[in-house]
Amino acid sequence: MADDRAIAHPPPDARALARARALLAEARRLLVFTGAGVSAESGVPTFRGAGGLWNGVRAEALATPGGFARDPRLVWEWYAWRRALVARCAPNAAHRAIARRAAARPDTVVVTQNVDGLHERAAAVVAAERGDAAPRPVVALHGRLFATRCVRGDHEAPDDLVVDAGSLATLPRCPRCGSLLRPGVVWFGEALDPADLEAAFAAAERADACLVVGTSAVVHPAASVASTAARAGAALVEVNAEATPLSALATVTLRGAAGTLVPALLDD
Repeated sequence: MADDRAIAHPPPDARALARARALLAEARRLLVFTGAGVSAESGVPTFRGAGGLWNGVRAEALATPGGFARDPRLVWEWYAWRRALVARCAPNAAHRAIARRAAARPDTVVVTQNVDGLHERAAAVVAAERGDAAPRPVVALHGRLFATRCVRGDHEAPDDLVVDAGSLATLPRCPRCGSLLRPGVVWFGEALDPADLEAAFAAAERADACLVVGTSAVVHPAASVASTAARAGAALVEVNAEATPLSALATVTLRGAAGTLVPALLDD
């Protein structure tokens, strides 16, 4: 999708903004569904990078089970590079506003297509500020960049350590069986985690309102979460840089930067 920083938007219509804010404030059960656009202002690079290549290799050739089987060192080198870039990014005003709403109103469910972990980092900061025992959970449909899982077993854990991809021998290994660990993301050709999908669609069917931020709404099955909420009767508020397939279903559509619009919609 387009980068919000590269698009000049007129100020949002005051009546549309007020209507959207009222719909979200009145919702007892809010679903927040986000995509790459919510992280654009944090400087998170696009998945494919400039020109669609990384060191002469297409990202689609790396983010697959087959790519990892052929050359796990190369795949880990790419993910180590991505981790280093994302680690320098910080949650922006949109992430923080969403985290505040979720912490203040527990019937808010946050579902993201992003793997960058910025929603989780924002939730941890907000929990610490409030003195909460734990941050509110985030449903990360496509997995997490800062996590690993075993290629042979079911071991999976958060992991923000620097990966040495200099050789096959230095790649991370499973503490249980010694097999290679792989990045904890969902690759092309893999199914999404059934538990995450169930949680996302259950929240969509229960929601009174759904706030959609920065998603092109074309990657399925994740893209169906927001449309499911709309068809179940939820008011749909879309914040995006440009029109998407969800725009026709939206109760209110707002064009602009997530970091400006989302706090205006959610903060008291």
